[in-house]
Amino acid sequence: MKKLIAAFSMTAALLCAESDAPKRLQAAADAFKEVMDVSDKAIPQDLLNKAQCAVVIPGLKKGAFIVGGKYGKGFVTCRKKDGVGWTAPGSVRVEGGSFGFQIGGAETDVFMLVMNQKGMDRLLSTKFTLGGEASVAAGPVGRDTQAQTDAAMTAEILTWSRQRGLFGGVALTGATLREDEDWNNELYGRKITNREILTTGVAAPAAAANFLSILNKYSSRK
Repeated sequence: MKKLIAAFSMTAALLCAESDAPKRLQAAADAFKEVMDVSDKAIPQDLLNKAQCAVVIPGLKKGAFIVGGKYGKGFVTCRKKDGVGWTAPGSVRVEGGSFGFQIGGAETDVFMLVMNQKGMDRLLSTKFTLGGEASVAAGPVGRDTQAQTDAAMTAEILTWSRQRGLFGGVALTGATLREDEDWNNELYGRKITNREILTTGVAAPAAAANFLSILNKYSSRK
């Protein structure tokens, strides 16, 4: 019982610490840029160019949601309808699941690419489970063309993680991904769903400018 109470206390503390969505948007932009700037260890460019949506969870925490679990908050953006540029970001949170690198209680940056319309449909629901409702696979790293082709053909969502400088594809299974209403309200000043943000051309908040600029730098489809 004491462990359960402690776990919920940690969760409350985490929610308070991460209430500032604009700062976390900057953290997501920084994490994505740092990964993509190392070309031989980055997310493969052709997969990024083919992706329908991208999810970045900076600083996912181990053991912060339930005992032995994981918890993190981040952002999702999808291609605009004309295929050029990215939509305003929606807020998401991820809970539980297996995230690859397990180095004590270190924070982990998580990256996901949604590769097709079916995967995007999953993403637009209020909640789904990776490896359950949506097929997921470890994403390849660098310039391995064969691995890129195989991965893109067999999964709706590809996933990577970075922990203490180590970056690689991970089969992120069993995690629950859902929209985060509180951060959406904070960023947009009203009650709004990820489906509305990602599909109706909602204007991006000023806090998202750098995040979207970084994504456009690496894959704008111009």
